[in-house]
Amino acid sequence: MPDSKFRILLVDDDPDLLRLLSMRLGGAGYEVSTAESGEKALGQFTVFRPHLVISDLRMEGMGGMALFQAIRDINSSIPVIIITAHGSIPDAVEATKQGVFSFLTKPLNGRDLILEVEKALKVSAGPGRDLGEVGSEWRRDLITQSPIMEDLLAKAKLAGESGSSILLLGESGSGKEMLAKAIHLASPRKDQPFVAVNCGAIPEALLESELFGHTKGSFTGAVQDHAGLFKSAHGGTLFLDEIGDMPLPLQVKLLRVLQEKEVRPLGSTRAIPVDVRIISATHRNLEKELAEGKFREDLYYRLNVVSLELPTLAQRREDIPLLANHFLVKLTKKNRKKINGFSSEAMEVLLAAQWPGNIRQLINVVEQAVALATTPVISADLLKSAIRDNPEKIPSFAEARRKFEQEYLVRLLQITRGNVSQAARLAKRNRTDFYKLLQRHHIVPTMFKS
Repeated sequence: MPDSKFRILLVDDDPDLLRLLSMRLGGAGYEVSTAESGEKALGQFTVFRPHLVISDLRMEGMGGMALFQAIRDINSSIPVIIITAHGSIPDAVEATKQGVFSFLTKPLNGRDLILEVEKALKVSAGPGRDLGEVGSEWRRDLITQSPIMEDLLAKAKLAGESGSSILLLGESGSGKEMLAKAIHLASPRKDQPFVAVNCGAIPEALLESELFGHTKGSFTGAVQDHAGLFKSAHGGTLFLDEIGDMPLPLQVKLLRVLQEKEVRPLGSTRAIPVDVRIISATHRNLEKELAEGKFREDLYYRLNVVSLELPTLAQRREDIPLLANHFLVKLTKKNRKKINGFSSEAMEVLLAAQWPGNIRQLINVVEQAVALATTPVISADLLKSAIRDNPEKIPSFAEARRKFEQEYLVRLLQITRGNVSQAARLAKRNRTDFYKLLQRHHIVPTMFKS
């Protein structure tokens, strides 16, 4: 029986065939996830992180080849098997030319399918490669195809393996806790506890007890001993979210714990050794807080051995369709509604929105749209009322070019103080052409001579 770590994403708009193939592959020892459309499969892809995709060729909406192209854009190393009832030699040749692993015709022979799957998975794993690394288990919950995020995740994995303290920076709602959990899973401590606490959400009077613990009777209401989060995270990772909100007196005590590697619960005279890796996070500018005396410099350098900054959702717009479809799949299942996807106009609304609340806001918008949707496709109007902000207008190519030319010409004339001949030489254009450009943009050189 094959290794249970191998995951297969099965895509077909025929529910009976989907169920039959799922049973066959599950019976052969594979972990199987199913999708009834290409759009839903794409939403599941980055969450399920399959080692292999098997898809029907012809489906309503996104077909098998369109799904293959989308998958290849995200991860070109994942093999795809296409199945069809309309198979032909030219189709198969064209599909394999484009990179499809193989092309199977219905009705499928169960034994042939399993053999083809085994061959594809050997290609996916590669000779001598660790099966656990194929799906990158540590980052399964982080959905992205953004180069900025991929670069961040590469650094996060190295930082996770190092054991150093890590400070995560980024706006609220950008996914700092999810990244912290992924770093924990990429570390040697992955089998030990991951404990998270929001330092800004707990009153100052209770935060010390929550972190370090207390003994019975140490204060009013302490009716029993409490271990504290440091002790709960022993051997693993403690995630201190919104560390910038921690009061100064408590910062002193936290620093002492990090230096001495032991905690003393409130009301106790005995210190308890703790082995905890610290990941902290904040949306605040801690360097500004240092300058204003609101954050201790020695604690800052203790926590900030490695610093990673999460991009805003607006900085990773290429992830918006992927994230939106992922949340749609989860929320339609939770609400037991039949929604197939977003209209093209609705997706344009999502792509143009400003997203000040980042991923948290996107989840909220999709959830509201799912709750109020009365059709199988989410409309643009439904999203506009949910977003309620001024969309970021994406200019046309002509508008962007005109703006660039105007700013460029103004900058040249500022540098040369209105000397057209000198500006034309810097632009590597002859003087006549340069004057025509100035006239086109209604720029008068004499305005810059002073």
